[in-house]
Amino acid sequence: MAAQIFNLSGKTALVLGGTSGIGLALACGLAEAGADVVASSRRGEQVAETAAEIRALGRQTLECASDVTDRDSLVTLREEILRAFGKVDILINCAGITRRAPTLSFAEDEWNRILDTNLTGTLRACQVFGEPMLARGYGRIVNIASLSTFVAFYEVAAYSASKAAAGSLTKSLAVEWSRRGVTVNAIAPGVFRTDLNSALLDSTPRGQEILLRTPIGRFGKTEELVGAAIYLASDAASFVSGEILVVDGGYLASGVNQ
Repeated sequence: MAAQIFNLSGKTALVLGGTSGIGLALACGLAEAGADVVASSRRGEQVAETAAEIRALGRQTLECASDVTDRDSLVTLREEILRAFGKVDILINCAGITRRAPTLSFAEDEWNRILDTNLTGTLRACQVFGEPMLARGYGRIVNIASLSTFVAFYEVAAYSASKAAAGSLTKSLAVEWSRRGVTVNAIAPGVFRTDLNSALLDSTPRGQEILLRTPIGRFGKTEELVGAAIYLASDAASFVSGEILVVDGGYLASGVNQ
């Protein structure tokens, strides 16, 4: 029984921002748990490469690029998935961007670009894919929050504001949609090593400070988020909604570590 409630066989999952970093790890992890997985992002080449990885795991997929800042592209993606699979059971919202700069001089257009991707993009995806979920009376939505949903990081105010708001949006949608069979939760990753941030983590005072404040004593590996995603996407979490599950090596619990 315990193994069965974590089994995603027969489920169709969509991972937006699912072709690199955390999103790629989650897309492959859901496929390994039995789901058919569509991993979509803006770059067609990465979409094709990820689709090949999913097929190599024995699961079905589609190759369809999309952009969370473009509602029409999300609607097109939804219709392609519904034609191929007939349903969308699981939505993982991983698309996101950031930029570090002093808040005093942060350009308003850059602020709007980050909010439009990280917050409004999450809303668009929830609206577009939540519609068929609510019509069926079943769905699992997992948004990607952040440590900055809870605490501030230096000179990334736009990103932090967007992720704090994404946490609030997660709870609001859970209140509205849970009775209709669609649970809405979020994962808040700690600091995970990716190709994009490895230099920062290994060779800057910022990376050293993060490491010092992480009780486990290391940065996360993206595959260490897969269990949380499978849990929230599965029937094991059928009574969990509006939750922000933190996977951070103890960072938020940290006080003095020396």
